[in-house]
Order: sequence, then C-alpha cells, then structure tokens
Amino acid sequence: MFDQGFITNAINRSAENPSDRRNFLRAAGVAGFGVGAAMLATGGPALAAEAETAPAGAPSDAAILNFALNLEYLEAEFYLRATTGSGLPENMTTGTGTRGGVTGGRMVHFKTSIIKKYADEIAADEKAHVAFLRSALGSVAVSRPKINLDASFTAAAQAAGLVKPGQKFDVYANEANFLFGAFIFEDVGVTAYKGAAPLITNKTFLEAAAGLLAVEAYHAGVIRSTLYALGIALPSVYATAQKISDLRDAVDGPTDLDQGIGNASKANLVPTDANGLVYSRSAAQVLNITYLNAAPVKSGGFFPAGVNGVINTSGANG
Repeated sequence: MFDQGFITNAINRSAENPSDRRNFLRAAGVAGFGVGAAMLATGGPALAAEAETAPAGAPSDAAILNFALNLEYLEAEFYLRATTGSGLPENMTTGTGTRGGVTGGRMVHFKTSIIKKYADEIAADEKAHVAFLRSALGSVAVSRPKINLDASFTAAAQAAGLVKPGQKFDVYANEANFLFGAFIFEDVGVTAYKGAAPLITNKTFLEAAAGLLAVEAYHAGVIRSTLYALGIALPSVYATAQKISDLRDAVDGPTDLDQGIGNASKANLVPTDANGLVYSRSAAQVLNITYLNAAPVKSGGFFPAGVNGVINTSGANG
C-alpha cells in the first residue's frame, strides 16, 4: 500500500512528535517498513507538547486529530448508551486535559430489528474510532470532555421547534427520537472531516482521516435513509428533519448549506453542493452546532465544559 520512501517522507513532513507518529503508524497498520529506528525513536516526552502547537498559527495535525477525538467521544457515548446501556470503558476516556463525566443516556427499546442492527454497528464503529485516534495520538491524546446527553437534546429540540419551551425531548425514549438525535451528529461529522482535510499536512494522517470521513458518511447515509423510510408512514418525519437541518444552519453561519432529507415526493439522502460534492464546515462551525450557540464561545450544549485541546472555540455567527 505504501512504499518506504512515501512513509519516510510523510514522517519527515509531519509537525508531530516522532514518538507519537510511531504510535499513529502502528495504529494505522503501516509500521514495519524499515524506516530508520533513530527517526522513529528521537524526540522524547519533552516534545509531546509540540503536537498541540503549530507553526504560523495553523493547527498541527495532532490538534486536528484531537479535535476529531472529542467528536468521536460524543458519538461513541451517544450510540453505546443507546445500544448497550453503558458508555466507553474508563480506560478509553483518559488523557490530557480535564476528563469529564457523561450526563444522561440509557438503552433504547428498539421495536424495529433492522434499526437496532444499524445502531449496534454504528456504535461499534464509533468505539473503534475512539480507540484508533487514542492509539494514533499516544501520549498527547485528549481525555473525554464532560458530555451532556440530556439537557442538550432538549435545548436543541426547543431551538429547532420540535418541542415547546418547558417541554423535554427524550432522545432515548424511542427509536424515532434516537434517529433524530443521530441525525444531528452524523451530517456534522462528515462536514467536519471534509473541512479538516485541507489542513492536514501529513499524508499518512490524511489517509486515515479520509477513512474516518468515509465511515461517517456511510453512517449519515444509513440514518438519512432510515428516517426517509419512516416518513413514508409518518410524513411529519420529513418536516422534523428539516427543522433540525435549519437549526444547524442557523448557528453555523449565514450560508445556507445544510439540507434535510427531502419530502414525500422527492428524497434528498445525499446532501451535496452544486458539483455533487460534500460541503465543508470549519472546526469553529462544528463547535457552533455542538455548543448550540451562534456566538464565539468555549462551552455549551453537548460539551458543557468545552472540548479538550487547543481547537475549542466556536465561530462568530450571531
């Protein structure tokens, strides 16, 4: 898949700690190509902080991957609690920064076998993403931040007009609510990885990020398709999905990019731009959505104490 020269050049171009690059290559399954041992072993713990610092003000590859890890923690906790009743094991939540607990989340009583199977598979994928990124980042991997899976969904539902002020939206109450919750996350994950792609300097890291983006896109397609099928019997599903889409658009900036799943006469299962391409979101825009705030803030919504790492502030879109 990769020749020795490619791997050597990729490592040389990286701004990351060499010891953490070794962890990444091992996690990605591309170690053992005869790259010089001295190159892989030099650096040491004193350089670990460099993985969260980038030249000329640009985020380093590790900073970008750590930002992604925060999002993967959120998705993994959401899906694992829905399918198993419990979240990530403690040994998968440690790292740099302040480790936080998870509020809310419980097993969903799925009535439809195929939806349960979809949820089980996605939960396993998200847990694997957390494990992969933690292994790749090694000693500079961030810990799981504080996550809210209760009040945050109610706040999102109220803002989208799905429930009235004062009413609660329980995302774990039934499989339909669960799918709407998943719809909030999955499209955001796809656009986040697409937006990060041009910022990643190391091609080995970029290849891994492309793999993560593809899986998130598969997940988004499953969720969108399942919701659309539900809408055949319950047309209000289409309107609900559009309200969620409108909420994301309202907080992430003035450009109308986000798209619902269509309506009874026409499906929109693959949201693209005019060129048939997935659109991008910046990290700040992603945080606008996860913080549920159009203003430049460092916490809120699903991350009540903010995310860990240097990329932690939403954009000024209010």
